[in-house]
Amino acid sequence: MEAARRLLVEAGVASPAADARALLAHALGTDRLPVPLPERLSARELTRFASAVDRRARREPLQHIVGSTGFRHLTLQVAPGVFVPRPETEMVAQAAIDGAAARAPRPVVVDLCCGAGGIALSVATEVPGARVVAVDLAPEAVRLAEANAAAVGAQDVRVVAGDVRDPALLTDLAGRVDVLVSNPPYIPPDAVPREPEVREHDPDLALYGGGHDGLDVPRAVVERAVVLLVPGGLLVMEHAEVQAAAVRDLVAGTGAFDEVRTRPDLAGRDRMVVARRARHPGAGGPA
Repeated sequence: MEAARRLLVEAGVASPAADARALLAHALGTDRLPVPLPERLSARELTRFASAVDRRARREPLQHIVGSTGFRHLTLQVAPGVFVPRPETEMVAQAAIDGAAARAPRPVVVDLCCGAGGIALSVATEVPGARVVAVDLAPEAVRLAEANAAAVGAQDVRVVAGDVRDPALLTDLAGRVDVLVSNPPYIPPDAVPREPEVREHDPDLALYGGGHDGLDVPRAVVERAVVLLVPGGLLVMEHAEVQAAAVRDLVAGTGAFDEVRTRPDLAGRDRMVVARRARHPGAGGPA
C-alpha cells in the first residue's frame, strides 16, 4: 500500500493515499477495505492492484478504473466518453432538489446536459413524486444515464437524446416545468483544463461550451428555461467561478427571470446561478 501511495505521489495525483485505498479495495473486489487489511494478496489480486495503480499513475481517472463514483447518496456507473460527476456539482443538485420539493406533490424537473445522470437521479430519488426528464446530446451519456436510472431504482425518469440548442427540444413541456437544472459545458476554448484526468479523458463535448467565452451552450440552456419553466419555476445552472457575473447578466438580460442570484459550491466558490421565472409577463428584468 505504501509503495502504491508513493508512486501516485510521484505521478502528481492529488489524493494518493485515498486513491491507493480505493484501488486496493477494487483489486479485492469490494467497495471498502476490510479491517484489518489482509496480510497478503493472492497472485490475481496483486496483479489487479498493480495494474490499477499503474493506470492511475498515468493519470487515468480513478472513477474509470473502478467503474463507479459516489454522488450524494448514489453510486453511479461511469464510463469513458461520458463526463464524470464531481462533488462540486452536488450543491447544484441540492438547489434543484430544494426547488422541486417546494413544488410538491408532483414537480416536473428537467436536467439538460445530464451526462451520467447524477443530478437527475438525485432529484428522482430524493424528491417523492418528482417526474424527471434527463437530456443529453451524446448517445453514450444517454445509455449510461438510463443504466444508472435502472441501477438505483429511480422512478418516473425519462432519458432522451437531444440538443439543448434545438428550439423544438421538449416543446411538449413548454410552460409546465417546475425546475430546470443543468451542468452544461462552459469552458472557453482557450482555457484547457490543467488536470490530465479532465483534459485527456472527459469528452470535449461535455467540457467546452462554445463561443469565445464558453457560454454558447449555457445561453441555449437559459433560452430553453424561458420556454419550459412555469411562472415561478426555478432555473439552476452550474458555471465557472470566473463566469458568475456574465451568467447573471445573460439570465437577467432575458427579462424573463426574477431573483437572479449566484450561489457557491462546497468550496465556497461562485459556481451556479439560481433564478426564478417571472410570475407575470414582463415582470422580470436585470437584478
